[in-house]
Amino acid sequence: MHIENNILKHYLRNCYFITGTAYAGKSTMCAMLAEKYGMVHYSENYGIHEMRTVADPVLQPNLCYTQQMPSWEAFVTRTPEEYNAWIEGSAREVSQFQVLELIKMSANGKKIIVDANLTLEMLQEVSDYNHVAVMLSPQNISAERFFDRSDEDKQFLLSVIDGCPDPQWAEDNFRACIAKVNRPEVYEAFENSGFAVFKRDFAAGDTRQEMLDRLAKHFGLE
Repeated sequence: MHIENNILKHYLRNCYFITGTAYAGKSTMCAMLAEKYGMVHYSENYGIHEMRTVADPVLQPNLCYTQQMPSWEAFVTRTPEEYNAWIEGSAREVSQFQVLELIKMSANGKKIIVDANLTLEMLQEVSDYNHVAVMLSPQNISAERFFDRSDEDKQFLLSVIDGCPDPQWAEDNFRACIAKVNRPEVYEAFENSGFAVFKRDFAAGDTRQEMLDRLAKHFGLE
């Protein structure tokens, strides 16, 4: 079945998407927008467990990877090229699930702020300029500060790295994987996507309120 983009846009008209690179503040802004404007916050890994129960290794190999990999050590010691291919493949596979889930959630008429993995290509098909914001952080920040956060997933990966035969090599390799995902070509694709771009300025201190105001204006929430 093929559904035309104008139909998808209609049923996703209550959805507002924030995408971009790691450490740009996407999740923080989604949470603040949801609280201030009474929006539903669709978080990055929403529904991932159900997706994996539905996923087929032939049709969605990247979604099934963590159930089939030999170990978590193998996860963190892949080459940057392998890791990047997995990230991009996962985004393509997850996007299909997320679009359908968002259509279902949109039925009650509430606005939804989406911190999701939809690809740029998918967003260009199913949404419009004033419903999408791209947030970017410097490439070096994405890799250097990846483990600075205290969230459970990142700390688990750090524990896996610490348990590798050569922890320093494993950490350097995984940071190279993150840098590969956030390489200059990716930044250029975001910047040239046709969507509004918001860059995080680490030298400016705490700019959360300013960024919140800019995003709210862009989305027409004020």
